[in-house]
Amino acid sequence: MTHVLDPDALSDGARLLAAPAPPFTDVTRSGSAFRAFLHGLPGVDQVGAESRVAMLGTRSIKTTAKAWAIDTAISMVDLTTLEGSDTPGKVRSLAAKARRPDPGDPTTPHVAAVCVYGDLAGVARQALGDSGIHVAAVATAFPSGRAGREVKLADVRDAVANGADEIDMVIDRGAFLAGRYLDVYDEIVAVKEACARPGGHGPAHLKVILETGELVTLDNVRRASWLAMLAGGDFIKTSTGKISPAATLPVCLVMLEAVRDFRAQTGTQVGVKPAGGIRTTKDAMKHLVLVNETAGPDWLSPDWFRFGASSLLNDLLLQRQKLRTGHYSGPDYVTVD
Repeated sequence: MTHVLDPDALSDGARLLAAPAPPFTDVTRSGSAFRAFLHGLPGVDQVGAESRVAMLGTRSIKTTAKAWAIDTAISMVDLTTLEGSDTPGKVRSLAAKARRPDPGDPTTPHVAAVCVYGDLAGVARQALGDSGIHVAAVATAFPSGRAGREVKLADVRDAVANGADEIDMVIDRGAFLAGRYLDVYDEIVAVKEACARPGGHGPAHLKVILETGELVTLDNVRRASWLAMLAGGDFIKTSTGKISPAATLPVCLVMLEAVRDFRAQTGTQVGVKPAGGIRTTKDAMKHLVLVNETAGPDWLSPDWFRFGASSLLNDLLLQRQKLRTGHYSGPDYVTVD
């Protein structure tokens, strides 16, 4: 089975829309042109990136700002369960927590989304109702991406039909690392088309998972970020959370620089989602400082920045209660997912 879609598998509409937005319309005219563009992006100074995130990580946050930051971080969480043992009951329980993270404090904001496998998207949609919380579904043979493209597209369409309004796809890292950039680009374009929803609804938002732990270098992270944005990704996401390293601050810095520069040159804003390994309030605060200092305050919103996490929410809730009451609660204060 091939992992590369032949050109005829893209609909006529998708092929007409496959060129990137100006001023980059011609960079995908050929494989060699696209390679020249991606390899012509400024190189990443790894030592400089690590030094900058270390410096920003020392920033202290005052109590009033910390209260705002904790609530903002809660509102940015994609509350996630992606296990082979997931059941409809577990998804309903997660949806209840997403709606009321702290049942004892109704002022606690709800999370941004519940993220599940596509076959459970309908369960999540029903449980979330009209809460305004999104249903995100992983697709395209998550987490490996090893499947034929028609299988991947069917995976996306099935998740959307089940009620997902956000799709978290994985790129073909093998194709990317082999330099087959146009193949990866075309696949994202095709997945974007498959995100169409019937009934006058807009398409499901597309988050493109780069799986940065497999991309080896920060230069590759920058190239993959630009590739995904040029292909129409609404978000770029670090990782599946299934391999290590997952979301690291230097990787997030490079991705934030990419979305900042992309908006400056195209006028199109793209979101960022770090996922995997973000477990504590301190981790979340470091990321919010990084967002503000790199991309700017426009990204300090769940519309443009998300945390892919499961255990992070509990720590945020414990820290929130500490600020409110002056003491930490026991471990039974929050639910165990």
